[in-house]
Amino acid sequence: MGVGTGIAIFFIIWWVCLFITLPFRMKSQLEVGEVVEGSDAAAPAKPQLLKRMFWNTLIASIIFFLFWLTFYYFDYSVDDLPQIIKIRKLNP
Repeated sequence: MGVGTGIAIFFIIWWVCLFITLPFRMKSQLEVGEVVEGSDAAAPAKPQLLKRMFWNTLIASIIFFLFWLTFYYFDYSVDDLPQIIKIRKLNP
């Protein structure tokens, strides 16, 4: 795996993890009871984006390391995974 491919795969994993982890422990302004005038009531009260990005990067790094370990260090491929469902041809 080249450096560019590794960066691209890490970026995709990071972005997916961001959308998965973004709503965790998020309270809206309506839930807190402090709605700022001119903003939506469903907007987050305290987003803490730097903290979320740190944890997201940590989770994405672990997932990327497991991906790299499986497919490049141990040289497994999709063809090496066990076949769970066997497709049989139906005879007419």
